[in-house]
Order: sequence, then C-alpha cells, then structure tokens
Amino acid sequence: MSNDSTTAGYLTPVGDSPPYDGDLERLISRWIRGVTGLDAALVYPRWTDPQKQIPKNGITWCAFGITGIQEDFNPAYVQGEENTEQWSHETISLILCFYGPQGMTTATRFRDGLLVAQNNDELNRVGLTFLQHGRILNLPELINNQWVRRYDISVDLRRKIIRQYGIKSLVDAPVQFFGD
Repeated sequence: MSNDSTTAGYLTPVGDSPPYDGDLERLISRWIRGVTGLDAALVYPRWTDPQKQIPKNGITWCAFGITGIQEDFNPAYVQGEENTEQWSHETISLILCFYGPQGMTTATRFRDGLLVAQNNDELNRVGLTFLQHGRILNLPELINNQWVRRYDISVDLRRKIIRQYGIKSLVDAPVQFFGD
C-alpha cells in the first residue's frame, strides 16, 4: 500500500487525526460539566460498552450522545512541498438528556450558558464552536419502575478538520525535447 503520491495506490492521512470516539466524548463531557456545573460522575456518554450505572432516583444527571457528523461537501486543498492538506468543516450533532428533580433547571442553565461568549471561547480552545440548539423537550422516562424527569435538548457544534496526505508537489520534471 502506498502512502504518498510517488507510487500508485490508496493514500491514508499522515500525521495526527482530530479527536473522535472516546476522545471527542471526553471533550464534550468537560464542556457540558463546565456549562452546567454538574459533577464529573454525573455527566457521561450514552451507548457505551460497558454502560455506566444509572444514578439513583432523586439525583440530577446528564447523558449525552453524538447522533451524527456531517462534513462539508467541498473540502479545500492546500499544497505544501511534502504534503497536501485537506481542509473541511464538520457539524457534530448531539442529544443531551438531563434527568432528575433538577433536570429542567439544569437543561435551561445549559441552554442559556451556550450563548455566553466566554463559554464558547473555552470550547474554541479544543477546536469546537457552538452552532445552534433546539428547543427543550419534556420526555419523562420510566427507569426501574419509577418515572424520572427527563429534558432533552439537541445541539450542533462545528469544527475545522485538517488532514494531511502524502501528495508531493511537482518541483522537478525530467523533460526531453526531440525534433530538429
């Protein structure tokens, strides 16, 4: 398999990749905790293996999930001497579910905190920015045969993705002229 343009074959990115999976979930968890003031043990990603233990009834907590990632359709390419950079932007869609007796309070605190410039500045430090949010939905959930208050809000974040590929710049081409 080739990893630069000097030989035929598929190219994979070289260098560091942006955070995805658990790394991205940790960044998002820190952001949610920072904006809501919830303790680290009370904010965690959904749909993980192993699944975290659900807090006892009477505790306010948050579970979040990444529901989609949409990339722009037309990335830009910036040619360097050794590599080519592919620049694109992603929209990361999230669902945040706030549970417990203070679920609505925490959900509205989070929603309002999204619009505070300093909170977005902190998010910018990890390469993300707030794009938009949806309305808060009241969706009580039956957990362990008990109704638990639950308030959901959807949020979209954006980020710039730069991937490097081993596409070499043409700096010297052997040319042979023939004729008269």
